[in-house]
Amino acid sequence: MAINAMLKSAVSNTFRRLPTALLCIGMALPGAALAEDFDILIKGGVVVDGSGAPRFDADVAIRGDRIVFVGEVPADATADKVIDATGRIIAPGFIDPHSHAAPGIETAELAAAEPILYQGITTVMINPDGGGPADLKPQIDNINRIKPGVNVVPTIGHNGVRRAVMQTDDRSPTDAEQAEMERLVRAAMEAGAFGLSTGPFYVPGKYSTTEELVGLARVAAEFPNSFHISHIRDESSYDVGVIGAIEEVIRITRETGLPGVVTHMKMLGPQVWGKSKDAIRIINAARAEGLEIWADQYPYSASGTGLQAALVPGWAQAGGEAAMIERLEDAEQLKEIRPEMAQNLERRAGPNAVMIRDYPPAPEYVGKRLDDISSLREEEPLDTAIEMLKNGGAPIISFNMYERDLEAIMRQPWTMTSSDGSLVTPGKSLNHPRAYGAFPRKIKRYVLDSGILTLEQAIHSSSGLTASVFSIEDRGLIRTGHFADILVINLDTVSDRATYQDPEVLSEGMDYVIVNGKTAIDAGKLVPSRSGRVLLRDH
Repeated sequence: MAINAMLKSAVSNTFRRLPTALLCIGMALPGAALAEDFDILIKGGVVVDGSGAPRFDADVAIRGDRIVFVGEVPADATADKVIDATGRIIAPGFIDPHSHAAPGIETAELAAAEPILYQGITTVMINPDGGGPADLKPQIDNINRIKPGVNVVPTIGHNGVRRAVMQTDDRSPTDAEQAEMERLVRAAMEAGAFGLSTGPFYVPGKYSTTEELVGLARVAAEFPNSFHISHIRDESSYDVGVIGAIEEVIRITRETGLPGVVTHMKMLGPQVWGKSKDAIRIINAARAEGLEIWADQYPYSASGTGLQAALVPGWAQAGGEAAMIERLEDAEQLKEIRPEMAQNLERRAGPNAVMIRDYPPAPEYVGKRLDDISSLREEEPLDTAIEMLKNGGAPIISFNMYERDLEAIMRQPWTMTSSDGSLVTPGKSLNHPRAYGAFPRKIKRYVLDSGILTLEQAIHSSSGLTASVFSIEDRGLIRTGHFADILVINLDTVSDRATYQDPEVLSEGMDYVIVNGKTAIDAGKLVPSRSGRVLLRDH
């Protein structure tokens, strides 16, 4: 087993073996319980500490931005703010390893990250799927200037780097171009990025070879506690297949030593339903070999992407959107493109499984399935899709997963919770409900309603596990000395209320959300002030 994997396992097992009394009292800072005043005191709750260990009764005290005591405080202890957590769960703030929140957080309008906080998420990792800018410094500076409502962990995206060096060319890089991409990745890591994000399903990463990705991963591996998180090349049966794509992540880890994460892991489309068994087997085999391979997952059976990425073959996307539209408008080239698009539509489970989220040329299409729209237009669904692509395309929700696969992946001890959510102006487009409900949904649907997971497992996969995998220091656990990112959860009311037809409805049940020792949600109400931070490597 890799050394850092062994250390993580040892630390986790040590915490699991500690008696509850030591966990809740023995870990207090010397003299903390005798202090005459705390900033915030959370009294009478049940702590699920994020480690996966059993819950225990305890009070939690905060001074400044840190937890200073976990245990039973003296009766005469005082605090500027006392939160009565009787009948409530005290848990660490959730960490989202796959968030598209950055563009929103970079605006004054959305910087508060309200739908994120109402899920109990206190830290988001940005630039997923290989996205984001090639130069992280302006993004980091802008988020710091705006001051976010949640903590933000930047990664450096391969697609952003490749686009900066090679635009959207369908070819391998020259030696000079590869060296320039590696320089950009190194600069981003030196600027504070936590790791490398790739998305070889998307243009232009789609045109990369594994060797190209290995070269960039080797650069990221120069930095301690880094990682590679990937929207894998194929989650279905487009080309290499979902199993082949997972094997690519494993190969990159094997050749570089860099921990690999299969992000929003899924079996997409009827052609690969049931293959979760094979995927789990090969990941477990890689882990048994000593490789650090992980996954994250959002708890929904519908995915979200764009019509272009879902349907148009990669070769027809080369050169950018304008070049693609030219090909679609050329009758001879369309003869080659259309059969492949037809196959891709079937991979998405057919036209009834594709819902349009936004389409400015015809707003009445929003919320409708592709087959319904094509009926209105009295044409074949594929013709409708092609016309929409010619007019700028559309974001879609794709109903293409099998619940049993979702549950099988969720049960794995190496699977973290994610949202894959976007932070956009409400009403601007039909968002995916995961942006408002992913983390509470996991608790409500898969713990309280079905018992697929225990509460301890669900919270661990949403906090402590994620902090450990990505080396986010002093977060993800209710521990003395850790940053005070804390939730007070009401299990009687916790619920995701967002639906596919009405996706922008805030979740319930996070009675209190504390970020860096400051209350962000107070008795269910959003606090106007923002206390998030940009977290940087070695900062």
